[in-house]
Amino acid sequence: MIPLQDILPRRNPPVITWSIILVNILIFFYELLLPFSEREVFFRTWGFVPAKFFNDYFEILLGVPWYQKYLASITHLFIHGGWLHLIGNMWTLWIFGDNVEDRLGPFKFLFFYLGCGFLATLTHAFIYSDSVIPVVGASGAISAVMGAYFMMYPFSRILVLIPIFFVPLFFEVPAFLYLGYWFLIQFYSGLFSLVLPESFGGIAWFAHIGGFTYGALLYRFLYKRRPRFYKDEYSFFGSLFDLDKK
Repeated sequence: MIPLQDILPRRNPPVITWSIILVNILIFFYELLLPFSEREVFFRTWGFVPAKFFNDYFEILLGVPWYQKYLASITHLFIHGGWLHLIGNMWTLWIFGDNVEDRLGPFKFLFFYLGCGFLATLTHAFIYSDSVIPVVGASGAISAVMGAYFMMYPFSRILVLIPIFFVPLFFEVPAFLYLGYWFLIQFYSGLFSLVLPESFGGIAWFAHIGGFTYGALLYRFLYKRRPRFYKDEYSFFGSLFDLDKK
């Protein structure tokens, strides 16, 4: 299922979501301007390399400044390895980010996005602590946004495209169904990647799993509560929060 859009309106312009997308696009075009050898250095410098974070010997061997590994834990969220990687992540953020930002507010949303992105990458790094392969991409942070959306608006409708034998079919499905299905794919792919790394490698599945889980758990510490009399057909129990119609 390929998500195309959701049906939720928003009250305020998603300034942070737009800004994150713009920064990612600008950095990607900068990557394209680099010669191949310099691009590889760029990935290894500003991508997140688990061995730099957890292996002091490796860090000393490379002569990495102590602060660089901490900067890379954030900068890797704005680096992408190709057009499809960039477009897929930014499209997903465009669909789900605006409503989560609308609910959290711009500054809390930015804190949530960066913080959960960092935690998501650490989840991957704990499992592959000796890996020297740079982790790049916003998908850990975007997974957290999806987790928060899953909890805030489970009964929102998502328009999805399902190609069957080259015939495009369009359906509206509840958010909890689409996002739950997405999470199960990440979960089982992550498990299979532990036993079949050749077939399921190349994607930080556990960053997706961790990001979604952290987002679903931590959003509640930041979101704005609606008045108790407010009723919202898209939230759990059809009740108290998460949508302003217009």
